[in-house]
Amino acid sequence: MRTEHPPRKSGTAHQGLLVFIAILGGLSAAQAGAGTPDTAYASVDPFIGTGGDGHTFPGAALPFGMIQLSPDTQIRHFRESYKWAAGYRHDDTTIQGFSHTHFSGTGHSDLGDVLVMPIAGEVQLEPGDIDKPGSGYRSRFSHEDEKAEPGYYAVTLADPGIRAELTVSRRAGLHRYRFPKGAPAHVLVDQRASIYNYPGKVQWSRLRVHPDGAVTGFRELRGWAPGRPLYFAMRFSQPMTGHALHNREERIEYKGFFPPGRGTAQRAQLEGRELVGVFDFGELKAQELLVKVAISPVSEENALRNLDEDLPGWDFDATRTAAREEWKKALSVADIDAPAPMRKMLYTALYHTLIAPSLFTDADGRFRGPDNQVHQAEGFTFYSTFSLWDTYRAAHPLLTLIQPEQRNNDFIHSLLASQKVSPYGILPVWQFHGLETWCMIGYHAVPVIADAYLKGIRGYPADQALDAMVASATYKPYGGLEHYMSLGYVPIDKEPEAASKTLEYAYDDWALSRMARAMGRESVAAQFEARAKNYRNVFDAKTGFVRARQSDGRFREPFDPAAVGYGSDYTEGNAWQYSWYVPQDTAGLISLLGGDSKLAAKLDAVFDAKVSAESFAHVEDISGLIGHYAHGNEPSHHVAYLYGYAGQPWRTQERLKQIIDTQYKAAVDGLAGNDDCGQMSAWLVFTALGFYPVTPGSNEYVLGRPFVERAALTLPNGKRFTVVAENLSDDRPYVGKVTLNGKPLERSFVRHEELLAGGELRFVMQARPNKTWATRAEHRPYSLSNRPR
Repeated sequence: MRTEHPPRKSGTAHQGLLVFIAILGGLSAAQAGAGTPDTAYASVDPFIGTGGDGHTFPGAALPFGMIQLSPDTQIRHFRESYKWAAGYRHDDTTIQGFSHTHFSGTGHSDLGDVLVMPIAGEVQLEPGDIDKPGSGYRSRFSHEDEKAEPGYYAVTLADPGIRAELTVSRRAGLHRYRFPKGAPAHVLVDQRASIYNYPGKVQWSRLRVHPDGAVTGFRELRGWAPGRPLYFAMRFSQPMTGHALHNREERIEYKGFFPPGRGTAQRAQLEGRELVGVFDFGELKAQELLVKVAISPVSEENALRNLDEDLPGWDFDATRTAAREEWKKALSVADIDAPAPMRKMLYTALYHTLIAPSLFTDADGRFRGPDNQVHQAEGFTFYSTFSLWDTYRAAHPLLTLIQPEQRNNDFIHSLLASQKVSPYGILPVWQFHGLETWCMIGYHAVPVIADAYLKGIRGYPADQALDAMVASATYKPYGGLEHYMSLGYVPIDKEPEAASKTLEYAYDDWALSRMARAMGRESVAAQFEARAKNYRNVFDAKTGFVRARQSDGRFREPFDPAAVGYGSDYTEGNAWQYSWYVPQDTAGLISLLGGDSKLAAKLDAVFDAKVSAESFAHVEDISGLIGHYAHGNEPSHHVAYLYGYAGQPWRTQERLKQIIDTQYKAAVDGLAGNDDCGQMSAWLVFTALGFYPVTPGSNEYVLGRPFVERAALTLPNGKRFTVVAENLSDDRPYVGKVTLNGKPLERSFVRHEELLAGGELRFVMQARPNKTWATRAEHRPYSLSNRPR
C-alpha cells in the first residue's frame, strides 16, 4: 500500500469457541515447551517489523482494540514520514512521547493521537532536537531497557530517569511512571503531535481541566481522513499540584478576550490549534504516578464514560494481566512446536493479523460514520480500520478461520452500516475512525463480504449486503467506473492507473456474481459474471502483457513493461507485476498467453529477471524484490501459486521456499515490506500451513507446500483439521504425494468445506519434484473459464 507525495497515498459459529492452529516443527513438545498459551504468548516479538519497511509498532494493544498505545520516536513532516508510518523505528535513539492510536504496518499513515510525555524537573514545551540532548522534552532511550510483549510495553527514558510502562483495555490505555527521587513530576500532553504531520494539520483542538482533576479534550485534523475529530479523557492517580495550558501558535490575528485569570496556571480550558498542557504533581512520595486515557469518536463525555467503565480502578498489574490473558486466548489458536525462529515468526505473524480492524464503538454503542456524523449500533459492534486493498487477499480469509463467527459478522455489519450512511452510498474503500480516505483502488469490501457469505458466515441481512455491493460496483463517478461500464475497461486518457483498475474491478465483479448466484439472484449474477471477463479487454496479445487502453481502443504508447510510477498505467507496480492479476480466471489468462508452458516461462521471467532495487526507489511501497516479483507489495502475493494452474505445482513449491527464505526472518527487519494491517503476516501463516486463498470467494485454497511438520486447526464449528508434512527438511522441499483423510488427493487445491468437515491433509515431502501430481486440467484450482458456476 502506497504513499504519494503528493497528492494521494496508494499502497464463528459460537463466540466461545477457540481456533487452535498447531504448527509442529523439528523439536518435540517437551523440548520446545509447545502446546501452552504461555508459550504462544512468550513467542510473540512485537519488535518484528519495526525495522526496515515493516512499519509495525511495539506498543500495547488488545486484539481488535480501540487503543494502540505505543512510543513515537520521530514525528516528521509528511513528505519525510514514510519510514515512521507507525510512529516508531527501531534504529532511532529518542522517544518523543507515547500516543494512543497507531496503524500496524501501513504504507501511508495518520493517528498518533493524545501524545503524553512524563517529565522530571524542568519543563520544556517543545520536543527539541534529536541531536541535542536536553534541548526539549524528548528523551534518549536504549533497547537494553526496553521490553515489549502483547498488551504491554516498557522503557526507561534515560534523560529524566523515568521508567515508563504501558498497558491497555479495550477503549483505554494505562501508563505507569516511576520518577526519580527529588525531582518534581509533570505530565505533558502535546495536542500538536500527529503521525504524518505538517503545519496546519490540526484544524482546532481543546484542553479542559475538570474540578475533579480529570482532563478532557478533542482535536479535529485535516489528515488522511479529512475532518477527523477525536475526543479523549484522562485521569491521574495523584492529585495535581498545578497545571498550565499553552497555545503555541504564533501570529494569531484575532485573540479575543482573556478569561478570568490572565496566567496559564489559572486556565480551566483552552482552545486553539497548537495546544500543550502541563500537569504538575510535585515530588511524589512513592515516586509513582499512573495515568489512564480513553478516546471516543463521539464526545468528551463519552470518552469519560469509556474511561470509567473500562478502567474503573488503578491496578496496573491487574490490567496488564487481563491484557495478557486476552492475548493468550487469542494466540492459543496456534499451538506451535517448531524451532524458535519459525515459532517466533508465526506467532508474531498471527499477532499482527489480530490488531485490525479496530474497535470504534463507544461503551454506549455509538460510533462515527463516513458522513462524519454520530450513529447508534444496534445489535452489532462497529469496527473500523479497513485496509481492504491489502486485507481482502489473505488477512480477512484467515480471520474467517481463526475468529468467532460473531466477530466476522460484526466486520460485515460495520461495512454495511458505513455504506448506509455514506454520502456516496458505497462501501468503504480504505476507512479508519469511521471516515473514508479514498486510498487505493477497487471496491474490495465486495470480496470480503462475498467470501464470508459463501463460507456460511451469514449473521447480517444478505439482500442488503448484495444491494450495497451492487451500489459500489455501479457508482459511476468512482475511479473510472462510468467508462468501465460502457467500454468494458477503464481508459487511461480518462483515469490514471487504468490497467490495474480494470483488473481489480473485474475480480470484484466476479466475487459479487458468486454471492448473487448463491442467493438465487440470477440476473445480478449474470450481469457481473460477464463483467468479470473484462480483464480480456486490456490484454495485449502482441506483447503478452496487460496494458492500459485509451478511449479510442488503442493501447497507450510508448510501452515499457518495467516502467513504474505513481499515476501510471498500474497501481504500485508495472506490467511484469500486474499482468497476473486475474485470480478469478487464471485458465483464461493461460489461454491468452498461449498455453501452460507460456505461462510458466513468463512466471520464470518474473522471478529470474535481473532487476536493480534502485529502479523502484521512487516508489516506496515496492520492496522485497526477487527479479520483478515484489513480495513487499500485495499485487505479487498470489503469483508464486500460479504455476499450479499450469499443471506445474512443483514450481510453486520451489518459489515459496525462495520467498520465505528471503522475505521473512525473526528479526526487527523481518518483514520485506509494509505489513499492511496483517496482510503480509497472513500470507506467511497460510503459506506455512501449506495452502493459500488465491481467489477469495472460490471456497478453494491452492496447495503449495507446508513449512511446518504438523498443524492442527480446531475450527469454529469445533471440528479439527490437521495438516501433516512427512519427511520435511531443507533437502526435501518437494511434495511427493498428498492424502486427504487417508485417501490420495490428486488435485492441487482443498475446498473450504473439506476444512470445516475436519480430518487430515497429509503431505509426503521428497528431494525431487513429482512432475505427475496434480498436472491434469481437472486437478487444477478454480477458474471462471473452466467452472463458471
